[in-house]
Amino acid sequence: MESVNRVAMAVGRNANTVTIVAASKGQTAAAIREAYAAGLRHFGESYLQEALIKIEQLSDLDIIWHFIGPLQSNKTAVIAKHFDWVHSIDRLSIAERLSRQRPQQLPPLQVCVQINIDGEASKSGVSPQQLATLADQVSVLPNLCLRGLMAIPRPRATAKEQVQPLRVLADLLAELKSRSPRLAGLDTLSMGMSGDFAVAVAEGATLLRIGSAIFGPRAASKTQLKQ
Repeated sequence: MESVNRVAMAVGRNANTVTIVAASKGQTAAAIREAYAAGLRHFGESYLQEALIKIEQLSDLDIIWHFIGPLQSNKTAVIAKHFDWVHSIDRLSIAERLSRQRPQQLPPLQVCVQINIDGEASKSGVSPQQLATLADQVSVLPNLCLRGLMAIPRPRATAKEQVQPLRVLADLLAELKSRSPRLAGLDTLSMGMSGDFAVAVAEGATLLRIGSAIFGPRAASKTQLKQ
């Protein structure tokens, strides 16, 4: 967290405008508990069944849970019930299901539209050309609150090259906000991971999805996750 604060200050940003989402995929509940004790409150999971185990084990903590993995229609009901944020909206049908299945006693689900910034076949997300239509549609769904955009750019060789896709995402958000008053309040850029968070902060990231820099590279086994 101190590294993020230093980077934010160096580029003239208030550190409070940048939130670390600890990417806890493959980590044990004990590791998450330790990170929580260190001051982290936002945790991101990509695999639903693994996440549900940890959400139950850590129900005594006031964790804000983010779903940051690809979305499948047969999992939306459970995600709508157990998560506070979803970063990976990539089609209207998924957004409609999340809105319909969000329990009425819970606040609106905070969501981001995922952009496939490099046009990679292996990654989820809409193209920049599809963004405006999807954002307009998602923004009127009653139990969702559209907050902004997310992307997972492919790794570049240098920090200078890594700036380009992040800047594109920031520009897309700015363009989207100018489309209508309904979108003017969008405030979230979910971009930047352990290897490029400094560049992401400089380009306006508000949510950093950081895993190995917090937990280290070793993933837990399925047996460990159940402990």
